[in-house]
Amino acid sequence: MPKEKDKSTQPEEVRKIPVSEVHPFEGHPFRVVDDELMQQTVDSIKQFGVLNPAIVRPAPDGGYEMVSGHRRLHACELAGLKEIPVIVRNLTDDEAVILMVDSNLQRECILPSERAAAYKMKLDALKHQGQRKDLGDGPTSRQVGEKSSWAVAKVGADANESERQVHRYIRIAELLPELQEKVDSKEIAFNPAVELSYLKPDEQKRFLDAMDYSQATPSLSQAQRIKKLSQAGECTQNAMYKVMSEEKKDELDRITIKSDVLRKYFPRSYTPIQMEQTIIKLLEQWQKKRQRENER
Repeated sequence: MPKEKDKSTQPEEVRKIPVSEVHPFEGHPFRVVDDELMQQTVDSIKQFGVLNPAIVRPAPDGGYEMVSGHRRLHACELAGLKEIPVIVRNLTDDEAVILMVDSNLQRECILPSERAAAYKMKLDALKHQGQRKDLGDGPTSRQVGEKSSWAVAKVGADANESERQVHRYIRIAELLPELQEKVDSKEIAFNPAVELSYLKPDEQKRFLDAMDYSQATPSLSQAQRIKKLSQAGECTQNAMYKVMSEEKKDELDRITIKSDVLRKYFPRSYTPIQMEQTIIKLLEQWQKKRQRENER
C-alpha cells in the first residue's frame, strides 16, 4: 500500500483572489506610502505581474486578512489589477503577528516608530504563544520573568539586534505619536527619545510645548535631566523650558550666518549645499594665499 505524502513537505497552493476581498492586518505598524519605491513596484507588476504571492488568512467576518504583502496589495490596486496571487494559511493571532513582523523587517527602510511597534507586537505574541501549560493559572514572578527574557532574546536574535537595543526600541513605542514623528524625521535623536519615553503622557505633552517654545531639540544630557525631573515629581513646564533653553556645547562653538545675508552673494539658483561648497573653496584659496604671504 503506497505511503501517503507528508502534507507539510508539499508546496503550498497559490490561488488568485479578488483584491477587494483582502483587508489590512489589524494594527499593522508599517506604513504603505506612494513613494518612488511604490511606483517601481507598480511598474514591475504591470510588466511582470506579482512574482511573489502574498500570504493571507481567512478573516472571521468573511474575506481575507493580509499578513505579508501590504505593499504588493496596494501596488495591485494602483496598477488596476482585480486579483492578487496569495497563499492562504490558517494562522492563530500570535502566528500571524510573528509572520507579519518578520516578513516586513526584511525591508531596508524602516522608521524607528515602525520598528518599535513591530518589536512590541512580536514580543507580546511570543510571550503569549510561549506560555507553558505546566504553569497553570498562576505562574510565579520568576516564571513570568524567564518567559519575558526568552521572548526578548528571540526578538533580538531574529532581527540581529541586542536584547538591550530591543528594549530601547520598545521604549520608543511609549512616546506620544507627535514625539514618535519627531524621532522618525530625526528632529529628535534616538538616544534622547529613549530617555523621554519615561515621561508620563501629560509630561510628554508639556515637553512638546517646551520644545516648541525654546525652538530647540533635546541633547542626551538634557533628556536625562528632564527624565530625572519626572522621577522627582518636578517635571513642570517651566522646569523643562529652563533645561531646553540652555545653550548646548556644540552650539557655543557654532557660527551661524543668516541665509538672507548669504543670498546676496550667490545666484538665486544656488542650493544651500552649493553655497556651502563655494564658501569652503573660497576659504581654502584664502588660506593658501595667507600661507604664501607668510612665507615671504
